[in-house]
Amino acid sequence: MIDDLGRLDVRDDGTVPGKTRDALRAAHLYYMQDLTMDAIAHELHTSRSSVSRLLSHARASGLVEISIHSPLDLPSRIEREILERHEVRAHVVPVPDHASDVDRLDRVALSAARILGQYVDSNQLIGIAWGSTMSAMSRHLVPKATHNTEIVQLNGAGNLRTTGIVYASELLRRFGDAFGARVQQFPVPAFFDDPATRRAFWKERSTRRLLDLQARLDVALFGVGSPFAEVPSHVYQGGYLERADFQALSRDGAIGDVATVFYRADGTTEGIALNERATGPDFAVLRRAPRRICVVSGRAKLPSLRGALAAGLITDLIVDEGTARALVEPDQVSGRPATRS
Repeated sequence: MIDDLGRLDVRDDGTVPGKTRDALRAAHLYYMQDLTMDAIAHELHTSRSSVSRLLSHARASGLVEISIHSPLDLPSRIEREILERHEVRAHVVPVPDHASDVDRLDRVALSAARILGQYVDSNQLIGIAWGSTMSAMSRHLVPKATHNTEIVQLNGAGNLRTTGIVYASELLRRFGDAFGARVQQFPVPAFFDDPATRRAFWKERSTRRLLDLQARLDVALFGVGSPFAEVPSHVYQGGYLERADFQALSRDGAIGDVATVFYRADGTTEGIALNERATGPDFAVLRRAPRRICVVSGRAKLPSLRGALAAGLITDLIVDEGTARALVEPDQVSGRPATRS
C-alpha cells in the first residue's frame, strides 16, 4: 500500500501487504524472466487483467524503475533467513514448484544474467568456472561497457574426448563480449592423469601467470556440480570422469564440486584423491575473492549447495525459490556420496 506521502507501506515486522508482494512477484516474472501476462496469470492463478493491474501498481508504487527493487530494499523472508544463517546475500528467483529442472535452470540463468551487471565493473578480474549453469547464463547476458576488465577461466576443460577449448572459449567469449572484457583462457585438462604432472605443470611460468590472476580475483562466478541433478553438471556427463573416478569419489565421501574441486557435505576437501589431479583453484585461493557469486537451480543440488556454504565459498547466492525454501527448512536433504552405476 501507499501512504499519503507516496511511501511504501512496510509493516513493523518487515513484511509488506499482500498486494505489494503480488505486484513484486508479477514484476519479477514480467521484467526479469520475459513471461507474458497470460503466462503470469496462469502461474499466479489469476486473470490477465489482474496481472496488468499488478504491473501498474508496481510501476506506480516505485517497485519498478529500470530494475526491480524490493520495498525499501528489504529482502524477502527467505532471503533474510539465508543471510542470518549463512551470512550470504541471496537473490531468490520465483519459479513454480511444478517446473521441470530444465525450465528451472533457464529461468534462474536468465535472472542471474540480468543481476550480474550490478557486480561487474571496470578494472576487475572476474573468474568464471565453466559448467551447465554458466553456459545457460552466458546466453542471456546483458551488455555493460567496462574497461580494463578481464575474464579469467578458473579450471581446465580438456578430457579424453576433446581439448575443451571450443566449449570453454565460447562460454568465456560471451562473458567477454557482454562486458567488453579481455578473456584469459586456461588451456589445460580438467584433470591430469598423474598428480606429479600437475605439480610440474604448475611450476611453468605460463601457468603461473594464470594462477596468479586467479589469486587476485575481484569476483568469482560459479555453479555447484552435482551427480544427482536432472540436468547433469557438465563434469559428470561430458566425459571427464571414468567409472574408477566415480568409485573413488564415493569412497572419499564427495557430494559435489566447484570448478572441478570436490568436497564433502561439511565442505572439506582434504583426502579426496581426485583433487590432486584437478585443475580448479584450491578453496583457500577461491575464498580470497571479495565477492563469490554462486548460481544454483534445482533441489537435487541442495547437498552440493550446503557443502559449498559449509566451505565458506559463497558471498552471494542466486537460487530458485524451491531450493531456497528447502535450504532454510531443517533436515530436508542430507548429503550423499557421488555414485555412478
